[in-house]
Amino acid sequence: MIQAKLEAIASHLPQRIVSNDELSRDHPEWDMKLVEARAGVRERRFAAEDETAVDLAEKACRRLFQSHPEAEEADTLVFCTQTPDYFLPANACVLHQKLELPLEVFAFDLAMGCSGYVNGLALARSLIVSGQSRSLLLVTADTLSKRTGPDDRSVRVLFGDGAAVTWISAGEEGESGILDVECATEGKFFDRIIIPGGGCRRPAPFEATPEESDGPDEKRTPEQVFMDGIAVLGLVSSKVPPQIRSLLERNGLSLDDVDLFAFHQASKLALDALQSRLKLPKAKVVRNLDRVGNTVSASIPLVLEEALNGDRLKPGDLVLASGFGVGLTWASALIRF
Repeated sequence: MIQAKLEAIASHLPQRIVSNDELSRDHPEWDMKLVEARAGVRERRFAAEDETAVDLAEKACRRLFQSHPEAEEADTLVFCTQTPDYFLPANACVLHQKLELPLEVFAFDLAMGCSGYVNGLALARSLIVSGQSRSLLLVTADTLSKRTGPDDRSVRVLFGDGAAVTWISAGEEGESGILDVECATEGKFFDRIIIPGGGCRRPAPFEATPEESDGPDEKRTPEQVFMDGIAVLGLVSSKVPPQIRSLLERNGLSLDDVDLFAFHQASKLALDALQSRLKLPKAKVVRNLDRVGNTVSASIPLVLEEALNGDRLKPGDLVLASGFGVGLTWASALIRF
């Protein structure tokens, strides 16, 4: 049986570093020590004014092609983002043009956020196992800084921009690869993380007041992201651990069998909650939240790339990746490296 194998990961972060000191200078009323204790972010990267998710993704792909030229022969391009360059066409088509990929490439977008990488792995695995694809580029890139209110402390301090590309190819069963994936959705809470304005449901110009607010430190426009942090923590605490245990049990494995846990870098509170509820040793949970922030769909491949480059992952290691957030959705995957 064909196996979907992770061949390589490459990433790109914007040049601009926004530190907590900078945010504190702009908003002296914000208690950044408290923010850092809860969010766990010291600095994050923001894309330049004229820099988009496609631009970041292109640089990540070119890094991948430098070290793995054969990845340029991929027959499928999946672009996972919730900050597309245009309503249409898909980011995948724009990136296809920039990379000058062959005409035969199957290119499309996956409109997912925090769980998008793991959902993308499920999709990639299905395409490869079915024989539809032999070599696939899973691009995850977001520039959510462009959709966070500069005066909205609840999200401005948390999110950062970034891109990653994961090259996945067809291999033989028994080799390393994506072993299993479990995905879930609770659509009744779709409005817990939302950009309410700018789409066809609520197009501009807006009849409501220009600014919407939940308090003096949470001002935003309808075209900027709203996040119910308590709802996200509730999702992390109540839904993610049972899914992880279910996935492991289905594969005859236990938490002790996993060498490394790569969670979506949602916040320090979320990561601490998962580590505590699953009783995981600190050494098995990778984090980069403090240096890059919550990079949405790119967060899991970013920590995986760091683990690979830092020798925290070696051939044969078993990784459990889990993403959760927008939708509300959550998804977990078992990957043998």
